Amino acid sequence: MNKIDAFAHILTPNFYNDMKERVPDLEIKFPYIKNKILMDIQARRENIKKFKGLKQIISMINLNPEDFVDKDLSFELCWKANEELISTVKENNDIFVGAVAMLPLNNIEGSIKIIREQIASSTQLLGVQLFSKSLGYSIASDKFLSLFEEIYKNNISIWLHPVFDINKKDNNLVFSWEYEQSQAMLEIIMADIFVKYPKIKILSHHAGAMVPFFSKRLPLTMPSERYSDMFKLFYVDTAILGNTLSLEMALDYYGTDRLIFATDAPLGILPDGPTEVVIDSIECMKINDNIKQKIYKRNLEDFLGIKF
Repeated sequence: MNKIDAFAHILTPNFYNDMKERVPDLEIKFPYIKNKILMDIQARRENIKKFKGLKQIISMINLNPEDFVDKDLSFELCWKANEELISTVKENNDIFVGAVAMLPLNNIEGSIKIIREQIASSTQLLGVQLFSKSLGYSIASDKFLSLFEEIYKNNISIWLHPVFDINKKDNNLVFSWEYEQSQAMLEIIMADIFVKYPKIKILSHHAGAMVPFFSKRLPLTMPSERYSDMFKLFYVDTAILGNTLSLEMALDYYGTDRLIFATDAPLGILPDGPTEVVIDSIECMKINDNIKQKIYKRNLEDFLGIKF
């Protein structure tokens, strides 16, 4: 079956150099950027070609200019990075079907300009990546509400990725990111994002994090069943490092139309990423080939409103 990995990360060389110039200790702050395949396209191509029919949608690793520079430079760096993503897709369309754009969240006007003039007009930029928090605020904060409105007006899909809460001292990769992702989903719901923008499309990383496991708890702890049911309005991906039982739980909760193939490559399992174990975990699910095809490609096409 043809497969499109909806959440594969990259670090383009010009963006890396731009950030390195401003943040000299970049590798110390973000040691995972030392992963060779993040920037080595040929090494990535060799890995992708191991899997018949596989292509990727690339999104920049969570190295966000607004955390380090002022709003004008943040806008400039994001615009240039998005142009570099566009070029990378065009030059490597044998392995990439598209990319996900960056926004400078310390520059709302600049972010809106990118949405209107860069993303909406590009066939390579398939959506925008937002993070669970930015600048210490929830992504569902009123500070960012105008971005959701502009994204919705332009029919752009959202890739939602977790980050650490900078106010906490116990952040870790074991549990913290999954909590932050779950909390961001809750905050989006309680901010009435799905009420204000009823057809907005948001892909939540890591199979919806904690939500499927705690699904029976939700209607008992939230203000109403109406709100608890809104968790099912998210799309979720398969990037949970190869756990078949968890994928079946996510499929049971979200349904067969909202689970989308993604791996988190090349992160998660060194050196190439977890592509093999994620595919194996899907192949071990107790589902028929039609549902597998939906997971591998068709649900993504519905999410984006395009055919690959």
